[in-house]
Order: sequence, then structure tokens, then C-alpha cells
Amino acid sequence: MIKMTSNSEHLKELLAEKGLKPTYQRLMILDYLQEHRKEHLTVEKIYTALSGEMPLLSMTTVYNALSSFLKAGLVSAITITGTEVRYDFLTEPHHHFLCRMCGRISDVDVQCPVAERKSMKGYLIEEVHGYFKGLCKECLKRQRKQQA
Repeated sequence: MIKMTSNSEHLKELLAEKGLKPTYQRLMILDYLQEHRKEHLTVEKIYTALSGEMPLLSMTTVYNALSSFLKAGLVSAITITGTEVRYDFLTEPHHHFLCRMCGRISDVDVQCPVAERKSMKGYLIEEVHGYFKGLCKECLKRQRKQQA
């Protein structure tokens, strides 16, 4: 059975601060996103992970919760692959790396002078996305072993 984590009160307050009703489904989805923040999850992965323990959960509920979280600024959307949207619990400007072999998306620590800006030469900056694509450390290691 899924249990609420010790920070469920914090998540309730966070949802309430953003004007969102802290429903059980929203709390569970937000908690799951927070616990798995390094994975940059898809709707399908969230649904699959939670539906076994929450039989009344639907894909629509997950979509709607994530849409609400996006509008409230609780999560950000990543569309680095071009074929799917992944969700990130970390909403501060940061960059991502997509491994073209295993498909994993990782946060990367890159100093970017533009990422913190709110305006540039008369333009209002609302979002900054920085993506890198290539092979992650694990896949690169695996590839080198195969070639040796």
C-alpha cells in the first residue's frame, strides 16, 4: 500500500499556497514526482507506478494534476525528445542532458549567464531551456567495453 511520506503536510501546504485543492491523487502524484525528481517522468510512468496502489487513478487524473502543477509553477515540462513530455520537480532554470542510447534525462550543472535573466534587449524572458544530447557516462562506458 502507498503511504504518505513525512513531508505530506508540506506538500499540502504547497498545493494550498498555489490555490490547488490538496486531493489525495494530487498529493500522491506530487510526492512521487518529488521522490523521483532525478528521473524526469512521463505521464505514463507516473500512472503505471501509482495505479497499482490507487485503482481508481486514471491517466486523465494524472494529466489534469500535472497540468494544474504546471500552471501553478510546481513543476516544469521538458520536451527534449520531441515525442514526449517529461516532468521536472525542479523548477529553477537549469539544463538537461538526454542520452540518445538509454533515453535517460539528467540535470547538468552548467553555468549559463542567460538562464537567470528575466529580460534581454527589450524582450521579456519567460522560459529558458538548455538541452545537451549525446551518451551518458554509463552508456559511454558500456560502448567502450563492447569496442574493446
